[in-house]
Amino acid sequence: MKKKISIAILALIGIVTTIKLALIYYDANFNPYALSSFCSINEFIDCDGIAKTTESQFFGIPLAYWGMFLYMFILLMLFVEKLKNIKFLKFLEVFKNPLDYIASLGVVSFAISMLLLCLSLFEIKKLCVLCAFTYILNFLIGCIATDFKNGGFKKSIRQSVEDFVDAIKVKAYLIAFIVVMLCAGGFLFYTTKTNIFAPQVERQKEFKEFINVKKNKYAVSGNILGSENPKLIVYVYSDYQCPICFAHNIMMHKLAKEIKGIQIVHRNLPLDKECNVYLTNQLHNGACIDAKYSIAAEKQGKFWDMNNILFEKKPQTEAQILDLVKDMGFDMEQLKKDANSIETEEEIKKQIDDCYKRGVNGTPTTLVNGEAYIGIKKYQEYVEWINKELKK
Repeated sequence: MKKKISIAILALIGIVTTIKLALIYYDANFNPYALSSFCSINEFIDCDGIAKTTESQFFGIPLAYWGMFLYMFILLMLFVEKLKNIKFLKFLEVFKNPLDYIASLGVVSFAISMLLLCLSLFEIKKLCVLCAFTYILNFLIGCIATDFKNGGFKKSIRQSVEDFVDAIKVKAYLIAFIVVMLCAGGFLFYTTKTNIFAPQVERQKEFKEFINVKKNKYAVSGNILGSENPKLIVYVYSDYQCPICFAHNIMMHKLAKEIKGIQIVHRNLPLDKECNVYLTNQLHNGACIDAKYSIAAEKQGKFWDMNNILFEKKPQTEAQILDLVKDMGFDMEQLKKDANSIETEEEIKKQIDDCYKRGVNGTPTTLVNGEAYIGIKKYQEYVEWINKELKK
């Protein structure tokens, strides 16, 4: 009984945690106006950042949902002895040794958790503290459910396999199992093909040319991107620490190269409380110092040179910026002086005020002929939009 109570408490904690993870996942991928979650603290401890990666789902289903299903199934196993006495739940009689199944699930889920942790640390290079917490829960559940005096994990896994084989020997249960597997397989095929729950996967496919690169191959030097005498000006409101703005910046460069008669004009909207008084929560550390140096670079005729290095490297301190641009031909003393001048500070404030007056409060935002789009479109959609505006 003590084991069951302990497991039940851990499973309930797991359900609450995965619900919170699911909400974070939703905000990160479906809500462009969502604020940072409490567990997005810096560049490394960043639940939101991990939620936006393609690794945060499996077969098109968010990992948070898989975890929720795991903990709900564990709770079901704890009460299976009583539930199987209910007439329409009689099929639960196939679960003869529930603690063995819970132990097996705990061990398997913990093993998977360790793979996910390695992926998080060495591939994504970020850590989700709530995810890590569920890894500990999985380990504890597996250990508590395991009878170490009577075979341990091996016995639990062996017993689980034997019970499964015994269950499908009964024709009715075999048919039911096949039907359930076909339904589950069909559903997973649907979620994998449509990515209805995983827009970040769809985005990666659509934006592969712009996301899976380390350098902007369309990069230009100087202060002008596009035509010197444009028929149409495309205003871009951006933040150098914004994750998707790097891809958006490359798109704008490609547009300027492929479509004649347009000019891309950059406006700073740093989502950093250091200079943005409109924010109630800190979003992008270092965005203000980046914006200052972009303005300072413009004074030396190297705005887009600085723009590209800031997007590519995402420096968060003045020292990092100075180290990155020391060999780019800047007058370093003047650059530093201009970046920290009152004039630059007032220019950033002016640009931020202008953004909010226009209703622009997110990055990236593209503004053409008074029409604004917050977020990122497919490249071809930008092409169609710009060509349509050029014809007016």
